Amino acid sequence: MNNLVILPIIIPIIAGMIMVLFRKNIKLQRFLSVFSTLAISVLTLLLISQIHTKGIQTLHLGGWEAPFGVTLVADMFSSILILVTSIVSLCCLLYAFHSIGKEREANYFYPLFLFLITGVNGSFITGDIFNLFVCFEVMLVSSYVLISLGGTKIQLRESIKYILINIISSFLFLVAIAFLYAMTGTLNFAHLSIRVAEAGQDGLMTTVAILFLIVFSLKAGLFLFYWLPGSYSAPPTVISAIFAALLTKVGIYAIIRVFTLVFYHEPEVTHLFIGILAAVTMLLGAIGAVAFWDIKRILTYNVIVGVGFILAGVASFTTEGMTGSLYYLIHDMIVKALIFLLGGTIIHLTGTSKLREISGLIRLHPGLGWMFFIAALSLSGIPPLSGFIGKIFITEGTFETGYFWLGGIGLITSLMVLYSIMKIFMNGFWGYTDITEEQEKGTTKGLLLPIGILTILTITLGLGAEGIHDYVDIAVEGLMNPNLYIEAVLGGNLGQ
Repeated sequence: MNNLVILPIIIPIIAGMIMVLFRKNIKLQRFLSVFSTLAISVLTLLLISQIHTKGIQTLHLGGWEAPFGVTLVADMFSSILILVTSIVSLCCLLYAFHSIGKEREANYFYPLFLFLITGVNGSFITGDIFNLFVCFEVMLVSSYVLISLGGTKIQLRESIKYILINIISSFLFLVAIAFLYAMTGTLNFAHLSIRVAEAGQDGLMTTVAILFLIVFSLKAGLFLFYWLPGSYSAPPTVISAIFAALLTKVGIYAIIRVFTLVFYHEPEVTHLFIGILAAVTMLLGAIGAVAFWDIKRILTYNVIVGVGFILAGVASFTTEGMTGSLYYLIHDMIVKALIFLLGGTIIHLTGTSKLREISGLIRLHPGLGWMFFIAALSLSGIPPLSGFIGKIFITEGTFETGYFWLGGIGLITSLMVLYSIMKIFMNGFWGYTDITEEQEKGTTKGLLLPIGILTILTITLGLGAEGIHDYVDIAVEGLMNPNLYIEAVLGGNLGQ
């Protein structure tokens, strides 16, 4: 048992509750939010070190052993995601200090931000499927307020759509949980893995698995993504960035966890279905990204493409494919936050998101322009940046399984992503402008630091991918071998 496991949940929720009590003290709220994310980063590094040397870490709350009590489980996969979450959150907070506005700061932006992080971290380390639902709801309730915070017309319109789709998916989630409990008598992930293996993944069990896939697809924006472009483009830049970087990734995490630990016995049905959904998602997302000439729309459709590409590796259900999915998931969390902050800064400077009304920004903001160029190449998977190695492994995994069509669609849509992002660079930064800095609608003061940190990270992850290879291998081994997770959680209770 390891008490470090619970701290990524406890720290942000306590800090958020303190902030609620000191609503008018914005300096204190800023300090606590930054301190909390830094503390989570440091403690997660310690946790990753322990997992590397001692294996998967667990915590049985209240002293109740699994599968009877509530268990938190930190394996290498979930811990890496928590670390990346805290780094991305820190950068978004630094950006928010100079962009979110005093009105939103005074209306609980920072506590809501930390409550959202609580839900995200809880989703990553919960050891049972009902508490996964609970953590989803903590995250979603915070996001409901954040997406509407400020009360602009477009925010209120899109928030209705966003809330409605998530209420439907939450209802379906509860229905799926009820069916699964009735069939297995347990909700603990490790115990579910054993019970499903013993019962056999017959037609009814596979139907329940597909119901879970529909639920998580709604959360992740896989195929059923019609709500995402509008919802993610409506709120202020920093909120859109944290949504793009984290919220869809929680849905992706749930798919990976459930379909590598519980429902992995009929991959020719479940994983092929994931592959088909991933292919359609990549194609439709790429078409949307290419078709629009609005910065917000281009970026949100690229979120959809990323979801499909990550899950293409999961569909292959090979070591190479899963390795690529994990590399690309880490990359995507960082680069999506980066590209949304860059896009938001362009809009902040020009006062418009329409590409045909922008040009020549690189003359006044060369640093911003070249960071956007790097982010564009990274998002497209151009070597040696962070997106490249994930795409290589995912393509190898799909080809190894015989899903040549899936790997081919991934490569084609990568070119479409490159075109859509370079369209922003060529139209927004290249060309002539007669506007001076004094005539611009905003300033980059304080905004370039978090953007620079994320840019350095995407370069470092590409050039230094070998440095995290051991940790990624451990994470993938845990996903491909469910017995490691089961042994760590149940131990001597394997016969229960």
